[in-house]
Amino acid sequence: MARRLDLVIPSVLTLCSGLWGIQRQGSLWMDEAVTYDMAHRPLPVLWATLGHTDAVHGLYYLLVHGVFVLWEGGVVALRLPSVIAMACTAAGVAAIGRRLAGPRCGLVAGAVFALLPPVQRYAQEGRSYALVTALVVAATWVFLQACARPRSATWAAYAALTLLSILLHEFAVLALVAHGVTLLVAPVPRMVARAWIAASCCSVALATPLVLLSMRQSQQVAWIEVSVTGDATGFVLLAVVGLACATLVTWFNTHKHLMRSASLGLPSLALPLLVVPPAMLLLVSAVKPLYVDRYVLYAQTGLALLTGAAVDVLWRVPRRRRGVFLVAVAVAVLAVEVPVATHLRSSASRVDDVTAISRAVAQVASPGDGVLFLPGSRRVWLLQRTPESLGLIDLSLAASPRTSRTLYGTEASPAVIRHRMLRVSRVVVLRDPVREGAESTAGERTKPRVLEQWFATCSSRELRTARIEVHARDGKC
Repeated sequence: MARRLDLVIPSVLTLCSGLWGIQRQGSLWMDEAVTYDMAHRPLPVLWATLGHTDAVHGLYYLLVHGVFVLWEGGVVALRLPSVIAMACTAAGVAAIGRRLAGPRCGLVAGAVFALLPPVQRYAQEGRSYALVTALVVAATWVFLQACARPRSATWAAYAALTLLSILLHEFAVLALVAHGVTLLVAPVPRMVARAWIAASCCSVALATPLVLLSMRQSQQVAWIEVSVTGDATGFVLLAVVGLACATLVTWFNTHKHLMRSASLGLPSLALPLLVVPPAMLLLVSAVKPLYVDRYVLYAQTGLALLTGAAVDVLWRVPRRRRGVFLVAVAVAVLAVEVPVATHLRSSASRVDDVTAISRAVAQVASPGDGVLFLPGSRRVWLLQRTPESLGLIDLSLAASPRTSRTLYGTEASPAVIRHRMLRVSRVVVLRDPVREGAESTAGERTKPRVLEQWFATCSSRELRTARIEVHARDGKC
């Protein structure tokens, strides 16, 4: 056991970090609300829904459905698979670091991974990204095994793991490209490259039906907007840090003659993993916006490995300076980590909170009031606590999410929406001003037009991206 502490410590650290504040003050953001709703649908309904929308997350919804069958544990059950996946990933990162640069590098890399803010964020999120990261790390470990000792069974395991990761989220295929770049820059036999190509082709071919289906559902990512100042700059900064660490490690190993000519070094594995997936997604986004950092969350493992290797190199400075070095690192980590970690476990850490929104609606609404969503996709805010449970009438709903086999239900025609609105005296409106213009349809334009012509605004309250308004006719505020 003592010999494996470098693997156990990062895993336990990540597990404790994930369990700390896992309920996030009782909050739930809209993507998690979708997971919760989809996972609670009967299997035939869930399967039919995936044929229409969100097939890219289908395998994950089936997994969480199974979790809720075993234990109806609310948000804890929703997020626990991600916590466990991240704990396993931390051990995997440590194992890769140990294999390529020794136990100290593995320990530091695993600990760094546990402390990275994106890791802490998605370890407590009821979405697939933590599980995808775990599978990519497992595939990377098997990839190293296959490069060192090429065997058919090992490459078959690699193909299976990469296939599972792609089925959980299609952009995991970019990890395959990163592994390919590693083979280009590392001194490995041609037979290894040929075996990798065969294994990769198998996993991609088997995932192709899902890819083709999800391409027909591309409206699901129509909301994505790539920011040059935010997304691109953030990627460049991480790439620069990773490149600096890789340069330091390579220089040290060369200077000390620690690199073997026939070895696959840590920088040649970790740097492509950090840089290639997000870079490719950003390049594609120049044509069609697709880049969201969580889609390539597994790239953070490359940063953790490079940081671990760099710290391992710096540890080799003269002993009299180690104390100063350790104190400086500890102070810097605490100064940054404590406020960030605390914020990530608060209800304010996500773009919205469906629990707070439904609570606010219950405070201002009365039974018999109408409710409108602008746009209709923001019906997601009341998926858990439905309008019916609050005694409200959904004025624009044609068919419920489950009946229509969709995520948010289907909208009625403009004429029906107008007719229903004029039959009620009070309307609670849930608006997302940013998305209103992006999802403009005849029905969506009808809602504010009728409100302006026939209703007066009684009150308005903002909860981050949500604006909750009360409108009334004939002075019935």
